[in-house]
Amino acid sequence: MKKRSELFFSAIQVPLDMAMIMLAAISAFAIRDIPQVVTLQPKLYKFPFNDYLVVVSMIIPFFILIYALEGLYDLRVTRRFWKESLKIFSATSIGLVAIIVAIFLKREWFSSRFIILSGWLLAVLYVTTARYLLQKAQKWLLKKKGLGVHRLLLVGRNGKIDRLIDTISGNPQLGYRIVEHIDSASIHAIKDIKEQRGVDEIIVCDPSLTDAEQEKLIDYCAINNIAYKFIPTTLQTARFETGIFGGEPIIEIKHTPLEGWGRILKRAFDIVASAILIAILSPVMLITALAIWIETGRPIIYKNERIGSDGKKFFVYKFRYMKWEYCVTRENKKLKDALDFEQKLIAERSIKQGPLYKIKNDPRKTKVGTFIERYSIDELPQLFNVLRGDMSLIGPRPHQEREVEKYNEYHRRLLTIKPGVSGMAQVSGRSDLEFEDEYKLDVYYIENWSLWLDIQICLKTVLTLFKKRKN
Repeated sequence: MKKRSELFFSAIQVPLDMAMIMLAAISAFAIRDIPQVVTLQPKLYKFPFNDYLVVVSMIIPFFILIYALEGLYDLRVTRRFWKESLKIFSATSIGLVAIIVAIFLKREWFSSRFIILSGWLLAVLYVTTARYLLQKAQKWLLKKKGLGVHRLLLVGRNGKIDRLIDTISGNPQLGYRIVEHIDSASIHAIKDIKEQRGVDEIIVCDPSLTDAEQEKLIDYCAINNIAYKFIPTTLQTARFETGIFGGEPIIEIKHTPLEGWGRILKRAFDIVASAILIAILSPVMLITALAIWIETGRPIIYKNERIGSDGKKFFVYKFRYMKWEYCVTRENKKLKDALDFEQKLIAERSIKQGPLYKIKNDPRKTKVGTFIERYSIDELPQLFNVLRGDMSLIGPRPHQEREVEKYNEYHRRLLTIKPGVSGMAQVSGRSDLEFEDEYKLDVYYIENWSLWLDIQICLKTVLTLFKKRKN
């Protein structure tokens, strides 16, 4: 059930977007003489402002239609701003292309490339800024006044529900308030809760619920305008294909879309994108190499053995952020001492549980190393691992052999694809996530891979790099 506040904020987005696009168009017209002033060239066209406004007024509804088709009028307050920003950029760019085509066909409109391009950039800026401020106001009302909070009823008792409760309790900005948590889907009990405390949504996580019980609950929710959701079992979320085998219907569970053409497409993306990134980031890598050499000398790059897809060993390239005598690599003549010291630090300072470790206030780091490790600059040489084919741009984090040895059997699912320089786990919490949470995110990625998902994670990685790690 949609809240009145959500309907209001969704509805107000339409006139707000129209106003921002109009403002962008007027701003572009106001600065139209800048190219002539800078280059001291005469203006080659004349276009009355009133006629210009008429054209803009005709264009604005077209932009609003594109925004709607791109899903920019979502009702929920919990939508992610970075995704919304990408959609604004994409939708506005589509509108720009349409305008260019229209002007080509109808030249008497106007032919100022500066107005068109500056209008596009300003529209993206103005609409994004207005949306940001509107979303901030909506979230403030949600957190401070409880305006738009969804009253949630949970059904079922198990670990998945417990984790959901922890997530909702620790994140009030998600917009949920748990009104009750019951063991079974009793319609009578649900009716009482709805009458006494109100219910906007029901989330069910009870594998023992029969089809008849689910049907009754779904009907009740439909009649009472309550959103019905359920947390599925592993089999229910798996990708599958149906067919006939020996005259009998058969279902095959697909482990990942990264089979056949999916793998080819991902490899092609890795080669092209890593080559471009190496070219763009080469100045950063050269400066980093120089800083390491000045502070602690050579070697600048060290190779750390990791486990890749299908359990194959390979060397990850990294900028050295530790003093050489502490680097855990075969090239270090003091490898045994480095391993012993690392084991001591793990025992005394590790802040992670499970197969992985994370040493707090690691004394082995250099000054340069502390900086480059904080912003993940030390991992840039892994782009060459991607070119070689040992790694992918996006995938599970590559782990050391001693870490893999501590895996439970089901954890080995992470070794079914190439490890990545970045991944869902990294952009969701970087090195601050517990291993089990990291594992679940990586398995979701494996099961739901798409090229667009890789592109989204790449873009989000750039934003994540500027956030300081917790430890």
